[in-house]
Amino acid sequence: METKANKREQWIKKREYILAAAGNMIGLGNVWRFPYLCYKNGGGTGYAIMVIQLYSRLYIIVLAWALLYLIYCFRATLPWATCNNPWNTDRCVDLTSANWTAVHSGNLSVNWTPENLTKSSASEFWERGVLSMSGGIDEVGTVKWELLLCLLACWVACYFCIWKGVRSTGKVVYVTAVFPYVMLAILLVRGLTLPGAWQGVVYYLYPEPSRLADLQVWMEACAQVLFSYGVASGTLITLGSYNKVDNNCYRDSLWLCMLNSCTSLIAGFAVFSALGFMAQAQDVPINMVVDSGPGLAFIAFPQALAMMPLPQLWSVCFFIMLIMLGLDTVFAGLETITSSVIDMFPGTMRGPWRREIFLLLFCSVCFVIQIPLTTQGGVYLFQLVDNYGANGACILFLSFVQCVAVGWGFGAERMCDAVEEMTGQRPWFIFILCWRYFTPLICMVCFICSFVDYQALTFGNYVYPDWAYYLGWVITLSSIVVIPIWAIGKICLTKGSLKQCLLVLWHPVSDPVGHKKKDMKETELTPISAPLPDMLSIF
Repeated sequence: METKANKREQWIKKREYILAAAGNMIGLGNVWRFPYLCYKNGGGTGYAIMVIQLYSRLYIIVLAWALLYLIYCFRATLPWATCNNPWNTDRCVDLTSANWTAVHSGNLSVNWTPENLTKSSASEFWERGVLSMSGGIDEVGTVKWELLLCLLACWVACYFCIWKGVRSTGKVVYVTAVFPYVMLAILLVRGLTLPGAWQGVVYYLYPEPSRLADLQVWMEACAQVLFSYGVASGTLITLGSYNKVDNNCYRDSLWLCMLNSCTSLIAGFAVFSALGFMAQAQDVPINMVVDSGPGLAFIAFPQALAMMPLPQLWSVCFFIMLIMLGLDTVFAGLETITSSVIDMFPGTMRGPWRREIFLLLFCSVCFVIQIPLTTQGGVYLFQLVDNYGANGACILFLSFVQCVAVGWGFGAERMCDAVEEMTGQRPWFIFILCWRYFTPLICMVCFICSFVDYQALTFGNYVYPDWAYYLGWVITLSSIVVIPIWAIGKICLTKGSLKQCLLVLWHPVSDPVGHKKKDMKETELTPISAPLPDMLSIF
């Protein structure tokens, strides 16, 4: 273990780790996924993590969408701000036009009825200009070549940002983790000053009692927390493993969790203030402004930006922010996969240029696999994998397994001893209760309910064909069944009594407790040092 520790990378500075962890937790889940969910509702574990991480690489298509928007920002007139484009229909409404101002000042009358429901120019740009959406997932359509090139550019950027490990990632996060906060603050102020913003804020904060009684709402809320915090995905484990053993992971986890939650809350205000403005402009209820889905942030934010002075400038800043948020998440995911492979095969993978070559091959394969997402029917496939692949039931189950491993396998008391030895302070007793009882129970109940109270995925008014739902459950089970298959395999390969075969699943992790501080600093790494940030953030 000491030999491997000496060869393992470490963060050069503590703030690089904090920025990297914050960038992973505070990303697309806060600004992109959290708002659209609010709008909609008002051992073997190492291998399962890698399966989930493979599905998580899907989200790089969001960066490709943002990059395409960024390119359009350099036009003299923003294409989502007008209805004079080839893709616009007769239902298009230009919310920045003089006619719109005249209508709402009483100088012009337009018969806008529910039968002739209007659509904002931003909505039509997203659906018809960027995606050219087909009729459904079974209508693949043609590849959008401009989107394909953007996807390729995003993968190239990701590769060169992390190809040297934490040495390169630690420098990149200074920009990618800080700039989004500056831009989000600007968008929040602008959104709250738009007419109708208060209507959107009320819709965001005021709960609908009937929806609170829906079990599916609470299940999606639980899954979103795990998704946003990066829990059970292995990224926090990987980032934490590059710290020194006496790093105060206890304090880091609490502060990062608080920062993540606050960011989601603030991002919600920014998005819903823009939605309130759009609802007033179109004279429709706020829940009819746009269809809830992955494109919500690509409609609400661009529309608000189009109403600002120098809209091209602010649009460029916003989409750069969105790209940076996504890059942080992708960085952490790729680092998790790469580090897992290197740690499993250290003799082979720690040679010269082995990491760079592996990463190049992995990124190339991922790019080829994701080409279908750039087709006209790609957004339906994206929604399917987003719903079934990298969140929901699989993350709930993996969180349950990890809590059992920590609370009962390794032992909650031993975990507290390890934290005290490394940080100098003992975790509160509530953590023991969470590791052993509360969190596993909540995760397992939600996991079971995800099957009992299953609701078929829809995309607006579109209902997926039956084969797509079967495919979705196959995607979900592909990451879940890895754990029992691994466990059964270990039992079958172990010689001895049934008790001895079962005990192999609880193979103890080396106990760092009892070592002196100076001894721990010499090794710089013990097996228990990595999981702490991830396990604490589950609470």
